[in-house]
Amino acid sequence: MSSIPSVNLNDFISNNPTRKQNFVNAIGKAYEEIGFVALKGHFLDDKLVGDLYTEVKKFFNLPTETKQKYEIPGIGGQRGYVSFGKESAKGKKEADLKEFWHFGQYVENNPKLEDEYPKNVIVSELPNFNAVGKEAYKMLEKTAKYVLRALALHLGLNETYFDAYIHNGNSILRPIHYPPITKEPKEAVRAAAHGDINLITLLMGAQGRGLQVQSHKGEWIDAIAEPDELMINVGDMLSRHTNNKLKSTIHRVINPPKKLWGTSRYSIPFFMHPISEMKLNALKGCINEKNPKAFDDITAGEFLNERLIELGLIKK
Repeated sequence: MSSIPSVNLNDFISNNPTRKQNFVNAIGKAYEEIGFVALKGHFLDDKLVGDLYTEVKKFFNLPTETKQKYEIPGIGGQRGYVSFGKESAKGKKEADLKEFWHFGQYVENNPKLEDEYPKNVIVSELPNFNAVGKEAYKMLEKTAKYVLRALALHLGLNETYFDAYIHNGNSILRPIHYPPITKEPKEAVRAAAHGDINLITLLMGAQGRGLQVQSHKGEWIDAIAEPDELMINVGDMLSRHTNNKLKSTIHRVINPPKKLWGTSRYSIPFFMHPISEMKLNALKGCINEKNPKAFDDITAGEFLNERLIELGLIKK
């Protein structure tokens, strides 16, 4: 597959069984072959997208000392601000050329999870920042729920199989700022080659060249979305749960040509995580003679903790 397939969520949520099944078939095939799709018909309207980018740019334009007061120690960067050069990809010494913010779950009727998750961080300088972030979080979470319902059907599971695991899940909305590049980077890129930790990732801001996806032949493919599309990819948790039937694809954000070094890039991924107790054990329907069980049993919480240690965001 030499390009990223495009699908429309309106087909899945239509009352037309044929359109719905065609969507399931198309997204399932794409995730088995390349691990990425471009999705139209999501629940973010143009005004919300515009408002979110406005607020995000306002935040990253704040003075460094103002942003740093929202960098919360001891939580592995799970909420609030993470400053430039703090995160590196698994196995990479060089830090990525980015700074970012994390919005987390808005827990409903579950005191145990309210205690487990860090609190969201309020930016006092920007009165609309947190409200807009929350609304975008909710609409991306809703979109992700329907994508996972389609994948459940593709896997031969009950359509709502994932619903209980993602309700109040440990999902993260991450606005990222890749600042202008001011000097020749030695080994660093805006985001080094990596796979995502979570179930699925919904990415805003993949318009324009930068994001690249590695095919199973090792070739790097440009992943460029239309203005009304989200890029959505499989994460390591879902790949593990499906015994690699659905592929978590390595991807990266390359540095722009030198003539564009003076420009910022913004992207906003939503990392769909389940609740920590979800077992990522390989589904029985995904194990056979040709594809024997490839992973040890583990919970989502245990897997996340392992990866955050590998990324250098929390200490052992």
